[in-house]
Amino acid sequence: MKRMWPDEFDYILDNAEEVMLEAPASVNEDGVELDAINRPALKVRLSQQDFERIWPLAEARYRLDGRFAGKAITLITNNPHYHAWHPADGGSDDSVSGSGTKYTTKYVVAHFLFDDVRESAVAA
Repeated sequence: MKRMWPDEFDYILDNAEEVMLEAPASVNEDGVELDAINRPALKVRLSQQDFERIWPLAEARYRLDGRFAGKAITLITNNPHYHAWHPADGGSDDSVSGSGTKYTTKYVVAHFLFDDVRESAVAA
């Protein structure tokens, strides 16, 4: 199925940083061997509120438009193979609203697997 990233969440990727997820092959606590990881990804810092809004999109692959056209992303949330890149605390910022009310915005650092879209060719 070809799913497109929802336009309403394009702003989340505006300041995305392209990174490489790297980890050597290892054995987890259950004795299961894990392959080495060497995958391109997008790293984003977004508000806790925005993260909660995109949570339902987790672990599914979405195609992108715009500056990332021809690419696809998958939000990493609880896949044990990518445990080191599960969403983490991104700190917080204290601010003052226009009316003088103080508030705090909490942030999350999340990673999206980032890969090329491959189209299958129809044989003639």
